[in-house]
Amino acid sequence: MARRKPNIIVTGTPGVGKSSHCELLAQNTSLKHLSVNRIVKERECHQGWDDDLESWIVDEDKLLDAIETEVKEGGRIIDWHACEIFPQSWIDLVVVLRTDSTVLYDRLSARNYPEHKMQENLDSEIMQVLLEEARESYDAEIVVELRSEATEDIESNVERIEAWIAHWQQNNSDSATRE
Repeated sequence: MARRKPNIIVTGTPGVGKSSHCELLAQNTSLKHLSVNRIVKERECHQGWDDDLESWIVDEDKLLDAIETEVKEGGRIIDWHACEIFPQSWIDLVVVLRTDSTVLYDRLSARNYPEHKMQENLDSEIMQVLLEEARESYDAEIVVELRSEATEDIESNVERIEAWIAHWQQNNSDSATRE
């Protein structure tokens, strides 16, 4: 069955504004925000807590099983710092948010990230790790890189994604109605 609504991944280094983008996008559209961090915790899609990284150790198989039915229905915004685990057949757009490293440093400091965790995330952003993962995992035409350094960026990025959603729905309405 063809999806009537697209699935979008919003990814990027912690602190780039993924959740802010996803919450506003969900508020402005009929798409549902799937916060992977929340799902991992609430649906127990983990293998325990990593004290050094101060995060859950994600069981990717459990996670995919937990969200598969929802995502296959369409209309989901997946919010996570990684994207390569999600099957390409599930995803219609991958948005990689990027932020200047000085802005990111300030955001992570405000979250009281430990120095080693902050440095790991800054290195990831500087080296474009998540952008490269997205480009390696999905077709180039569905991967878009957007800047996220100020509130105005969030608003303009969400407007751009909303326009993409409208275009996707227009282009896919015939196949959805034939099903």
